[in-house]
Amino acid sequence: MSHTPATESSATAAGAAPGAGRTPADAAEFVEVDTLAGRVRGRWRPTVRRAGDASGGGGAERSAAFLGIPFAEPPVGELRFAAPVPKAPWTGTLGALEFAPTAQRGDPGVTLIPEPSVPGESTLNVNVFTPSPATPAAGESGLPVLVWIHGGGYFAGSPASPWYDGRSFNRDGVVTVTISYRLGFDGFGWIADAPSNRGVRDWLLALEWVQRNIAAFGGDPGRVTIAGQSAGGGAVLTLLGMPAAQHLFHGVYALSGALADVAAARSEAFGRALAEQAGVEPTRAGFGSLPEERVLELQKRATELGPDSLGSIIDDGLPLGPTIDGELLERPTLESLAAGVGRGIPLVLGATDDEFTMAFAEAERKLRWVPKSLLLKKLGMPKDRLKPYLRANADVAAKGTARIAGRFLSDRMFRTALLRVVEARDAGAAASGRADASAGTWLYRFSWPSGTFGFAEHCLDVPFFFDCLDGPAMVPLAGPNPPQALADELHTAAVAFIGTGEPGWPTAHGPAPAAKVWDAPSRVQPDAYASVGPLR
Repeated sequence: MSHTPATESSATAAGAAPGAGRTPADAAEFVEVDTLAGRVRGRWRPTVRRAGDASGGGGAERSAAFLGIPFAEPPVGELRFAAPVPKAPWTGTLGALEFAPTAQRGDPGVTLIPEPSVPGESTLNVNVFTPSPATPAAGESGLPVLVWIHGGGYFAGSPASPWYDGRSFNRDGVVTVTISYRLGFDGFGWIADAPSNRGVRDWLLALEWVQRNIAAFGGDPGRVTIAGQSAGGGAVLTLLGMPAAQHLFHGVYALSGALADVAAARSEAFGRALAEQAGVEPTRAGFGSLPEERVLELQKRATELGPDSLGSIIDDGLPLGPTIDGELLERPTLESLAAGVGRGIPLVLGATDDEFTMAFAEAERKLRWVPKSLLLKKLGMPKDRLKPYLRANADVAAKGTARIAGRFLSDRMFRTALLRVVEARDAGAAASGRADASAGTWLYRFSWPSGTFGFAEHCLDVPFFFDCLDGPAMVPLAGPNPPQALADELHTAAVAFIGTGEPGWPTAHGPAPAAKVWDAPSRVQPDAYASVGPLR
């Protein structure tokens, strides 16, 4: 089955005045907006009320969803490995009533977030959720805007997740946009005669679309916050470090950001090896001769994780993702931040306490007989840091080998990187000589333990951020009855940051920064990442 955006055969499509032939029932259910490429038709729906608040929290009682609006031409045929091409204008009204095709082909099951795949070719699209789908009147400002970039290791994930719905943000006066981008080899693989970082170019074009069109949906293009989780968190940090992207957003919120910063030589070696396995030249013509299914098969085989490949991933990172190509991405993100790029843009970043502890959950009983020191050394723990690390994490080590191994992986892959970003931002402010002109950096830890796993695993903070604890597939991730009060608090802080550039707790500076610890109850903690110290 294929899904492609289609214009409606209606009076509007025939060129009559907007709304001609429409009934009051149509107006109550549907709403239309003019984008620069053409008119789109969305659907009204009620917003989500805060638990126990019959008034809807004082915010909007309904909002409109516009789903699957194309911002680029379908990346197929001659455009498959090309830079994205802006969507050509259409006539009539485009029905934006259901999610458009996704770059993800089948859910590979890499996260516990429900992220549906939708078949079809027009995979470069945006979804807009807004409480006020109209251009603000003269003299009035639009609503702040959240643009969400999904995660999935740069090879999976979908903007069509029910968790990414903007209902709660709409209730609280924030226009929400979720964007798609090319994944895996199509989006990030090296090809000799193709533009590099095609997935990054998709992000940029989607953000350009937001700048040019969001006012028509009631949003303020001068107050755009980009946010994402995991690879999406890495995406927004990558964009923060790009000089060419600075005009596209005004705040960054990175949840469990996983920077790729793939070395150019590694990216090329991966591309050449994939071509050799496929028996084609490493060119657009060569890869273009392969069915999409074949490329996905080769990609999966080349990136599968085994027990002996964890160390390589920890040390070298993922082989597919934003690449330091010397053109679009001139240098690693941390170097760029330390040079002062993005210093005027406020940043919130953080991680869950046990991002990757799930990797050992099934083997927990077997691992209790394995000495902690042996497994940690196998995972790359330097010998001289083993004892200090175990002392600093004595509470976790007491819970067994699986738990301390998971915490070590979480620290190596996520939590130490947060502190490096804080240090780089400090260096960038110092290098400018204008610390007063530098925006704040705020750090958090998500520590509330899942009722299913007993620890704060990867992805757990996402439904709290979106305030969607009543959404589907919540029990496998969070357990029964996750605390709505914590979601209220965290989501409210996110709304404040999107609207004002400040989340409401002290900024992070220096080698021992304070952080907001999201738990029940939450608190601000000095040197909140002290347990990571022995690895730095």
